[in-house]
Amino acid sequence: MYSVERRQWLVERARTSGRLDVTEVSGELGLARETIRRDLSSLERQGLVRRVYGGAVPVERLTFESNLTMRAQRRQEQKNRIAAAAANLVESAESIYIDEGNLPQLVANHLTPVRPTTVVTPSLAIATSLVDRPHVTVLCLGGRVRAQTLGTVDHWAVAMLETVVLDLAFMGANGITLQHGMTVPDGAVAAVKTMAVRVSRRRVFVGDSSKFGSDSFVRFAEVTDFERIVTDSGLPVEFAKQLHGRGVDVSRV
Repeated sequence: MYSVERRQWLVERARTSGRLDVTEVSGELGLARETIRRDLSSLERQGLVRRVYGGAVPVERLTFESNLTMRAQRRQEQKNRIAAAAANLVESAESIYIDEGNLPQLVANHLTPVRPTTVVTPSLAIATSLVDRPHVTVLCLGGRVRAQTLGTVDHWAVAMLETVVLDLAFMGANGITLQHGMTVPDGAVAAVKTMAVRVSRRRVFVGDSSKFGSDSFVRFAEVTDFERIVTDSGLPVEFAKQLHGRGVDVSRV
């Protein structure tokens, strides 16, 4: 494979998968990691990808937000493991916030409370899936419904959250870095997430390893706002150590 063909392949893989991992790609292509790094640096100079910890993401990811159907088609095996592990962290929580998005939806699917539990969510999809669940009372936030995620936003949702106190919040994001924390493309979404973090006693971040090392547009929380991050084994050990050094427990499942 010529270098031009290889770099085109890398761009297409990044756009399809949402992230390129240097170690994974070098093994698949049978090339040295340094060769892949040089390719990615060249592609970054052309404005086609952005280098992140351990790999690269397509530039479109910085502003593009996929819908629930697209998200449900990616990395489902890893996401299901993450969701199951996260659901085990509920412990004695009786009021739980579940964020909008595909992975939080999977967390909701794994919830089987044995005591009365109130679930607060901005997601119409999650509210619908839980409304008949035993021992669960659902409070769905009001507001403008976003077509991409079926989540509610704007001041109505923020105002509702401001009046409650929650035991536990399961949060997602489009990107997470040590420098900029948790980020999303939409300021209206960030406002709801920020308030959810503020009114929750415990906070757990759920995200597959493709989220780490890349930034989106608007920050809603710092990594240190979370007691635990649950992700898959694809997260580099060094990144997990850096998070642990900041007082954040990391589960790589």
